Amino acid sequence: MSSLSLSDFTEQIIECDEDYEGRVIATLLKSTNNQPNQPSILYIHGFNDYFFQAHVANAFHEQNYNFYALDLRKYGRSLLSHQHPNYCRSVTEYYEEIDQSLQIIKEEHDTEITLLGHSTGGLINSLYLNEGQNRDLADKLILNSPFLQFNMKPWQRAVILPLTGLISTFSPYASQKKPFSHLYGTSISKQKKGEWDFNTNWKPLNGFPAYLKWVYAIYSGQKKLHENSDIKKPILVLHSDKSSQNTIWDDEILKTDMVLNVEHMKYYGKKLGSDVELVEIPHAIHDIFLSTKEVRELAFGKVFNWLDNTGS
Repeated sequence: MSSLSLSDFTEQIIECDEDYEGRVIATLLKSTNNQPNQPSILYIHGFNDYFFQAHVANAFHEQNYNFYALDLRKYGRSLLSHQHPNYCRSVTEYYEEIDQSLQIIKEEHDTEITLLGHSTGGLINSLYLNEGQNRDLADKLILNSPFLQFNMKPWQRAVILPLTGLISTFSPYASQKKPFSHLYGTSISKQKKGEWDFNTNWKPLNGFPAYLKWVYAIYSGQKKLHENSDIKKPILVLHSDKSSQNTIWDDEILKTDMVLNVEHMKYYGKKLGSDVELVEIPHAIHDIFLSTKEVRELAFGKVFNWLDNTGS
């Protein structure tokens, strides 16, 4: 089977219901290496992100899985000129394109579907499998460093996060202009200290503004999971062995999760359902599949071992 590049994916536009900003689309990417009667993966990206990780699709193809990826509304290929990038007012907005994507995949291949989500995509997938309309079409869930809690001090979560709800009620596009350290972008970009090429119009090195309405939507979704998550599917949670919070460059960034707290992933991850396996990947960065070759190959090995030994 030939190795894929991004040009080897077809794109299907999913027309969604109009929202408060007007027309809405999402984009379902399909690998041209997909084969009949194989189980499928549906990948959902994180914040300040879109699907560019063709090597992930290659890894799954080598194990005889079909691969699909979804650029959510207002992200990547789905971002329209009248929209605020990466913006939402509720995580439930994304359910529409996940509903349609699962239906499309099931019609093309009536086989097992595994949802794979990175960071915010992991949060969205976890909420979807609790309450999404077509959640029964998905058989398993893999989470790559899921965003299950804000990486803040407890007092900040108690004070600042509820405040974002109040402020954004009166000012729906209020934002924190530079919410993220540029160091994570530096660590993955081939133009800096990483090995990956990506479209910086869709994934800026310094990140898009974090709209307070989006922050509150994420906070509300996390609270919902913390209070009552009962996913009926097998779940695999991948996380690094260590988090870091560097403010200047240090090579430690290349082998730690500098975005989220891995202790949060472990604590809240095991509460997502009754069948959860936590797997630590030493020296992994936030997007585990963008870690160094040795680390990501270890992670893929853990994923495929879990898939092979887990019933739906």
